[in-house]
Amino acid sequence: MAGNKKAKAKTEQAKGELKEAAGRALGNERMEDEGRMKGARGDARQAKEKIKDVFKH
Repeated sequence: MAGNKKAKAKTEQAKGELKEAAGRALGNERMEDEGRMKGARGDARQAKEKIKDVFKH
């Protein structure tokens, strides 16, 4: 289960980075901001999973 959540966090980070880069390339600030937020959500999810791993062991 934890591996699935970690993969979801990585996927969310990657999608955020892509959307941010696309927004930057198109000059679309809103898309860039949305990508940054999606990436931040992925970062937070990944941090949560790492903390859970620390307390499991």
